[in-house]
Amino acid sequence: MSARPLLLLAVSAAALCAQPVRHPIKLDDLARLREVRDPQCSPDGQWVAYTVGTIEVKEDKHDSDVWMVSFDGKRDLRVTASPENEGTARWSPDGKYLSFLSARPGKAKGNQVWLLDRQGGEAVQLTDVKGRLQGYEWSPDSKRLALVVGDPDPDADPPAEGARPKTPKPIVIDRYHYKQDGAGYLLSDRHTFIYLFEIATKKLERLTTAKKHEESAPVWSPDGARIAFMSNHAEDPDRDPAGQVYVADAHPGAAEKQLTPLTLRAGRSRPEWSPDGKWIALLVGDEKKYGAYNMERLAVVAADGAGEPALVKAAADLDRGVSTPRFTPDGGSITFLVADDRSVYPARVRLSGGAVERLMALPIVVSSPTVAAGCAAVLSGGDSKPTEIYAVEGGALRQLTHQNDALMAELEIAPTEEVSFKSKDGTEVHGLLTKPVGYTAGTKVPLLLRIHGGPNGQDAHTFSSERQVFAANGYAVLAVNYRGSSGRGQKYSRAIAADWGHYEVEDLQAGVDHVVRLGVADPDRLGVGGWSYGAILTDYMIASDHRFKAATSGAGTAFTIAFYGTDQYITQYDYEIGPPWKAFDTYVKISYPFLHADRIVTPTLFLGGERDFNVPVQGGQQMYQALRSLGIDTQLIIYPNENHGIQRPSYQKDRMERYLAWYDKYLKKTPAATSTAAGGVR
Repeated sequence: MSARPLLLLAVSAAALCAQPVRHPIKLDDLARLREVRDPQCSPDGQWVAYTVGTIEVKEDKHDSDVWMVSFDGKRDLRVTASPENEGTARWSPDGKYLSFLSARPGKAKGNQVWLLDRQGGEAVQLTDVKGRLQGYEWSPDSKRLALVVGDPDPDADPPAEGARPKTPKPIVIDRYHYKQDGAGYLLSDRHTFIYLFEIATKKLERLTTAKKHEESAPVWSPDGARIAFMSNHAEDPDRDPAGQVYVADAHPGAAEKQLTPLTLRAGRSRPEWSPDGKWIALLVGDEKKYGAYNMERLAVVAADGAGEPALVKAAADLDRGVSTPRFTPDGGSITFLVADDRSVYPARVRLSGGAVERLMALPIVVSSPTVAAGCAAVLSGGDSKPTEIYAVEGGALRQLTHQNDALMAELEIAPTEEVSFKSKDGTEVHGLLTKPVGYTAGTKVPLLLRIHGGPNGQDAHTFSSERQVFAANGYAVLAVNYRGSSGRGQKYSRAIAADWGHYEVEDLQAGVDHVVRLGVADPDRLGVGGWSYGAILTDYMIASDHRFKAATSGAGTAFTIAFYGTDQYITQYDYEIGPPWKAFDTYVKISYPFLHADRIVTPTLFLGGERDFNVPVQGGQQMYQALRSLGIDTQLIIYPNENHGIQRPSYQKDRMERYLAWYDKYLKKTPAATSTAAGGVR
């Protein structure tokens, strides 16, 4: 053999040795995932500012910082690095400043607007707001901000140093909708309003003089003379929580003009001006009865209030929910996002007429579009790739950020594929199946049915760390977009109204049957679990089907009538189901898992947040107590001081550890000799 081939062999061997050895994802890897969000094109189109969320393991907290990446993708710079969170980065329209929100130590507590001069230097605190600063928007001339500020809590100030702690005052409740997860108790004497803030003088003044109406989502007109915003002037906004679009001249004490009627039920998302300032695009929701299955549609209204708002017919005919409308620079079209069957794609419709044009091939999931001066960017990812920022070029995506590339180069990611099957009544149902890492075709493995919450949501082609962790530990994972999910049209979504646990259970059972028939799932090693509505359906599944050998149920309900007035869903109870004194039989029907807990044989782990106002922990407590009384193996895990979404990183890790331990205990032991077939229980 000549020297040249020997040299080539040596180089090839060295290259192979240099390749990193990939490993299935571990729980410790989750803390290394970086959450990329909120892209914002700079006015000159040369940069995209964005936020990166990370986990500080030692401090047991989340952190977020502002970054910016050049639109050519060649430079990616970290802009902030303080111990405090920074986010909501926005460029001043003149391009001189990059602002952000942060609760850094300063002259006032809580979130404030901070300002970075693009010429260099440290960030300086711009605002000194005493209330709860929730959002802001630059004026087109870069001289003012529109701030969204909630009234301060007069009892929130800590006592002076050395003084005795204040005795908490009684909480006085006199509202119909009086509690909200994360926000706590909603009190009549505190509201959220829009303020105008002058950059040069730092003067802060109210935009309108409304005394009790919540205001949100301010958007300046292109000439800076007016501000459109969302509010609700119904006699009792709590009973009809939809918003309406208002416009006010951009000066303190202005009188607002209502553009949309109370009957239109506009959403709470921001209105959008046309480039010539003559039109406003908005999203319109469903009637109160179907509020939990809301599918928003696109509408336009004249900015001067002339005429009635009109739905954009071509977009409405899609029979799909839309979001994030934006006028094109010429004002002749509107772009928006469409949630459609495991995808979210960008689309465009001409206001002069014609069909909706899909702008990217499926499957795709994009979000947070931003456009300015030739810069167009979105968030996107996929089943095997975490979300990053991508440039949009002619219907194709070009990756700009690479925050997770190093980690992903170390990991062996399990494959995910689409599945479709027929439910009991012939309805076609779609889902996603993730097979275990290293799966060998024809091998039967333990299957976990993991049920999404909502129910108004969908499992889509996005990176799921949960599914990947389970797949890394030998499980196949099935995600089903059961009836009630979004992305399949109005009829599909509304099918479960006031009839919870019926069609969803049939759809979920059909999905499990399908994966068993595929030869992937071992029918003697089936597990199930979910959070929120996914937990409600988990309880339905184990009360309806004895095949499941293990379940995990997080933040679910039990005796549903006991939740009336104790959670945040009073409007849904009254208008979808009916109040208990009129619809008692319906409450009994949808409390099936609790009232028939004696039919459950599945060992079940219940979990919840101690301060959850969304689905209070009492649901898990009731189900736990029922199974404990019946002698079924069960545990209840309550995470202190947590709301509906578990946020503390150590608790998030603990939850995944408990999931794995519970499923491993029952699904990785020798399966029982016999199992109960589906059906015949419910």
